[in-house]
Amino acid sequence: MEEYPLTVPSRSAVRVRVPAKINLHLGVGPLRDDNFHDLATVFHAVSLYDELTLECGPPGVRLVLQTPDDDVPTDERNLAVRALTVLAEYANIEPAVTVRLRKGIPVAGGMAGGSADAAAALIAGDALWQLATPREKLHELAARLGSDVPFALLGGDALGTGRGERLTPLTHPYQRHWVFVTAAEGLSTPAVYAESDRIRGPVEASDPEPVIKALDEPDPQALADALCNDLQAATLALRPELHDVIAAGEAAGALKGIISGSGPTCAFLVRDAAHAQQVAERLNYPTKTAHGSVDGAQLVTH
Repeated sequence: MEEYPLTVPSRSAVRVRVPAKINLHLGVGPLRDDNFHDLATVFHAVSLYDELTLECGPPGVRLVLQTPDDDVPTDERNLAVRALTVLAEYANIEPAVTVRLRKGIPVAGGMAGGSADAAAALIAGDALWQLATPREKLHELAARLGSDVPFALLGGDALGTGRGERLTPLTHPYQRHWVFVTAAEGLSTPAVYAESDRIRGPVEASDPEPVIKALDEPDPQALADALCNDLQAATLALRPELHDVIAAGEAAGALKGIISGSGPTCAFLVRDAAHAQQVAERLNYPTKTAHGSVDGAQLVTH
């Protein structure tokens, strides 16, 4: 087994906050030879956060959940653990850390919580170990870990192509407000993609251009009219009760409801923060309110 030189960091702990994402547009193309799908997606980072604290610890990578959840693994299946292992291998150091993870992003909810944690771990490990890894290299390591991880590093709004890892930042002056209805039970992303393939067959991804144009419109109704998710039919086929959730949100006054990513979280676009509160109060479901876009994974310095 290869021995890594031991590196003693000058910091004893670092903390990183990382946001959830939704897909304002999720265009899904045919299955590729590498078992990924070609995507044309517009990512949007929103103000629901996971927080990861990285501390010096015994040899290896130990993860402790601050918000216990049986659906979140704490071993090498956790993307944060894998991210720190990958970063340590790149830097040729021996990891000896404890990860304390506080979840605020719904688990298996179509909001890329696991990918967000991987991005947070890359930023935290780079800071704790004083690596000063070039941003391009962090993006490369992120893409190795998962298709959504690079966007969690970037944040804001971005067009994602390839399997979602090739990013083009999108800039616009408008903040958007959301109500999210969360589910007690998550949904398997591979299962949703498989159901989508069964329903849709090998079709081309839908066009993200209407959403990109709508981001430049001040009226959020323009964005509401453009929201699109090619996976939505598959998610609704697997969870038919979500039809009722979307209908309830729109009846409560939301401009538009859409499945977030592969689901089962439902995202409702509203006009402003006050409107978000009104819609949330009218719903008989667990809700969270948020705004976007926001920055990607960031060190917390206070």
